[in-house]
Amino acid sequence: MGATALKSIRSIAPLLDRVLVQRIKAETKTAGGVLLPETAVKELNEAKVLAVGPGALDKEGKRMPMGVQTGDKVLIPMFGGSPIKVGDEEFSLFRDHDILAKVNE
Repeated sequence: MGATALKSIRSIAPLLDRVLVQRIKAETKTAGGVLLPETAVKELNEAKVLAVGPGALDKEGKRMPMGVQTGDKVLIPMFGGSPIKVGDEEFSLFRDHDILAKVNE
């Protein structure tokens, strides 16, 4: 991520139960060093969480805890979310309940 994009994206603060993510790019090389053609490289549904909102409010006005934290690696739906483009970088905003799973490494 470029320095300008990183600075600009840090100025975006998700509200309520929204999560700002960036998809993780698929490898373009095999383990043996063979370059894969663009048509063979599929977009992954893995993403890195860049920012997290404070959480939605329940009926009593109390904050509900978020399921993910900044820095988590998560699985997201292939479609959906709200796309955001900063320079050449692409990001997405998802609701916390739309995140499919955390990836434990």
